[in-house]
Amino acid sequence: MRYPPVKILKQNNMLFARSFMILFLSCMAIRTNHCFSSSPSSLRALSVDGDFSFDEVHHAAKDFGNRFQLLPLALLYPKSVSDIATTIRHIWQMGPNSKLTVAARGHSHSLQGQAQAHQGVVINMESLQAHKMHVYNGNYPYVDASGGELWIDILRECLKYGLAPKSWTDYLHLTVGGTLSNAGVSGQAFRHGPQISNVYQMEIVTGKGEVLNCSEKQNSDLFHGVLGGLGQFGIITRARISLEPAPDMVKWIRVLYLDFTTFATDQERLIRAENTFDYIEGFVIINRTSLLNNWRSSFDPQDPVQASQFQSDGRTLFCLEMAKYFNRDRIDALNEEVGNLLSRLRYMTSTLFLTEVSYMEFLDRVHVSEVKLRSKGLWEVPHPWLNLLIPKSKINDFADEVFGNILTDTSNGPILIYPVNKSKWDNRTSAVLPEEDIFYLVAFLNSAMPSSMGTDGLEHILTQNKRILDFCETARLGMKQYLPHYNTQEEWKAHFGPRWEVFAQRKSAYDPLAILAPGQRIFQKGVSFS
Repeated sequence: MRYPPVKILKQNNMLFARSFMILFLSCMAIRTNHCFSSSPSSLRALSVDGDFSFDEVHHAAKDFGNRFQLLPLALLYPKSVSDIATTIRHIWQMGPNSKLTVAARGHSHSLQGQAQAHQGVVINMESLQAHKMHVYNGNYPYVDASGGELWIDILRECLKYGLAPKSWTDYLHLTVGGTLSNAGVSGQAFRHGPQISNVYQMEIVTGKGEVLNCSEKQNSDLFHGVLGGLGQFGIITRARISLEPAPDMVKWIRVLYLDFTTFATDQERLIRAENTFDYIEGFVIINRTSLLNNWRSSFDPQDPVQASQFQSDGRTLFCLEMAKYFNRDRIDALNEEVGNLLSRLRYMTSTLFLTEVSYMEFLDRVHVSEVKLRSKGLWEVPHPWLNLLIPKSKINDFADEVFGNILTDTSNGPILIYPVNKSKWDNRTSAVLPEEDIFYLVAFLNSAMPSSMGTDGLEHILTQNKRILDFCETARLGMKQYLPHYNTQEEWKAHFGPRWEVFAQRKSAYDPLAILAPGQRIFQKGVSFS
């Protein structure tokens, strides 16, 4: 038997040793990367102007919905846009093996953990100090504001110049970045469109840590993708928002209807008219005792005697809420105009209530309710809200089933219902809408009582929500969720329909590792976007 020469044995041994070392170092690198992904040490080493917190992070695992609690690894309090970019770029450079994700947290008004990041990094956007608010008072006025700025503070600043944004949400204690990532809808949307239709420009930090300015003419694909994009393509660090002259006062009006079809027809007539109210909303009232007496604390009845005789108990009623803006020097003309508009409507005349308030008081009206609920310990409870967009042609079918069979005895919070014009929405954004020219926003703004097993308990409300969603699907209403929530990518694909392909392409372009907004549950880090 022949043996190989000693020289060949030495070469083989050296080759084996080298291969072993490469394999060992590769394994160490992989192991280090996995440790790296779950350890705060790499984040502690980052040079930022603000601060990371690794201990006091529990409050970032809560939101307004009070149903999901996902504990992050770290909380970033940025002082500059660079802090946000540096953090995201660092995680991007760690590659797909890292499990770290990033969520932007505004005023924590998310409902289902959308602004949470399990064992990831939550960015407190209200800490961002990079962009001081600037109001430009020219031919096309605008305000530049940080993505972490509250709309109530924008209103206060703009009013100093006699200006205000055109489109609002009902609740103003929300951040700019938060509402622009969804749409931002209120009673002005029929005329001006949602808030995402009133933005000139934005500064975005992408999922690669790039800081990009975008508008209709610059990085337009990113611009339209981010608006209504559920935080999937970038974090909004600055927005330039369109303004208009602000009025002094608001004539605020409420009337009631017994018949839904009449109520809806009047709403649609108003949003189509050229000369109409500045704000139009509606809500459903189910079996409320002494309803009009409760209104008297804020409104004056047109006919006090008839109003005192009206009984709301046991009924399902539909309230049309309208507002007309005015300046104090034209109150007489305003009253005549309002009278003419009301004369065309078919409400119950005994239920006409009116008041006059300042523009600020009207826009910040929901905050009054917040203060009352907080004082009673009823603000930080579960909020299983359900927000739907229903095509106009199906709204009567929806109302017959939901208000006739599913919600019959009571409601656990306000139920908003009002139409908007699709023509006022930009179809290039990521917002998903029904296919018809007019559709209704229907919002079930429920509050659940902790530990209750009754009709005001969480499980009962969730069951009702499921019945409503099941009916929409079975009846093929063409409904779309607003502030959508789904658990699987297949459900998200169905939500986006033919727009899914563009949405997924934008994700691949701007956040290819799926680092951003994991709480939306649309994409998962390390999983294909197809």
